[in-house]
Amino acid sequence: MKIDVMGVQFDNVTMDEALSSAISLLPARRGAYVVTPNSEIVYEAMHDPDLLALLNKADLVLPDGAGVVLGSKILKTPLKEKVAGVDFADRLLGHLAETGGSVYLLGGKPGIAEKAGEKMRAKYPDLTICGMADGYFTDEKPVIAAIQAAKPDVLFVCLGAPKQEKFMAAHQKELPVGLMAGLGGSLDSFAGTVKRAPKWMIRMNLEWFYRLLKEPRRFGRMLRLPKFLWAVVLRRMRGAR
Repeated sequence: MKIDVMGVQFDNVTMDEALSSAISLLPARRGAYVVTPNSEIVYEAMHDPDLLALLNKADLVLPDGAGVVLGSKILKTPLKEKVAGVDFADRLLGHLAETGGSVYLLGGKPGIAEKAGEKMRAKYPDLTICGMADGYFTDEKPVIAAIQAAKPDVLFVCLGAPKQEKFMAAHQKELPVGLMAGLGGSLDSFAGTVKRAPKWMIRMNLEWFYRLLKEPRRFGRMLRLPKFLWAVVLRRMRGAR
């Protein structure tokens, strides 16, 4: 079931259901892709029809943020729960390790994918990482060729929005992968170069506040959250009338 949150068609799933849906897409190897919009990305999509179309074209649209879930509640069409992209990715890695699947890591600054890979292998010794590349490329052709040669079951595309969505949609037909996942800065989290909030803050949906404290330069971007919520309130008020 899809839930409309300011034009973005989210899959109304729990983490377990999201993982099950993702796993079901793997065997066909048709380049299916999953996106993980938070409230900042939804706000951008509200003003960018091309980005909105790319998000809604995805095979799986997961609510990566408490703001999105809160917005859905205000609109009286509540999503089941937040499905954080980095946690979804970690669960997917566990499945690949158990089943002998492989992952290709694309994105981050030079050296980040390698650090992330080391941490992933430490947690999942049976995980196969069949290739990796940083996100600082200008020519996509060598990147595409490397992924085609590696034939991963899953491709983590961590280029940031909207670059990662454009990349996945543009190359969907030519990449023989089971699933591509647009995961923003998740490789930094896996690598440990960006620390996640304490578990109690995550449980209280305050991860955004922790990131703001750690990265004050994100203040401008964070302003999209109240703007998004205000837009949601206005839409709810118009609907009520």
